[in-house]
Amino acid sequence: MNQEKSSPDEFIGLDEEARVLDALKTSVFGLWQVVNTLTRLRPSRRERYTVAIFGSARVERDHWVYGAVREVSEELTRMGCDIVTGGGPGLMQAANEGAAAAGAERSVGIRIELPFEQDVNPFVGEAYEHGTFFTRLHHFTLSSDAFIAVPGGIGTVLEMMMIWQLLQVRKLGGTPLILIGPMWQGLLDWCRAMMLRPGFELASPSDMEIPRCVTTGAEAVAVLRAHHNDWRQHAQAGAGQG
Repeated sequence: MNQEKSSPDEFIGLDEEARVLDALKTSVFGLWQVVNTLTRLRPSRRERYTVAIFGSARVERDHWVYGAVREVSEELTRMGCDIVTGGGPGLMQAANEGAAAAGAERSVGIRIELPFEQDVNPFVGEAYEHGTFFTRLHHFTLSSDAFIAVPGGIGTVLEMMMIWQLLQVRKLGGTPLILIGPMWQGLLDWCRAMMLRPGFELASPSDMEIPRCVTTGAEAVAVLRAHHNDWRQHAQAGAGQG
């Protein structure tokens, strides 16, 4: 039996469980609609080119991968890019440290409250706090012009996969997604083998071309250098018309 909806100006007693739940559901969906509407807004011209770097919180500072990520971040910063990470330790810290070493104007951490691994690292110049993974990941998509995934665990895979899907369904467009290291090639090989099986295709061959796998940081920087140059030319053209 359908429950009658309450009039907007009708009082609901807290002991009326069904009507209270209906009011809460209506309010939550209304809030989601507000969020969906607001996230359609975009700056007409972004002042700075921003690269998000996703990576493990568990890699120690003396590991060679830490130094490699720091070098990538340094080079991108010298190129004129801002760096944004999850703001935590490990390879997130390596990226923020590289930006700081290169004299970054802005090195950002978009972090989340967890009982472990997520203390903000000392090289973050500007930190944002989130209570949910959903809002945190959405913040990354709104803030970034390119994405790099370096070695990482489940959280890094989640971040990479979300960006991949947004590119696949064209909620993001013209945004590089670069994966550095052999772990990513293995994941893409699995995706091709399992999702493109003849007679049981679960994705399109073109979907598998969205992430770009490279083996070294230098290759990643080269890809982003070309994209950054295009972005800068468009930005300058837009500034000239403004």
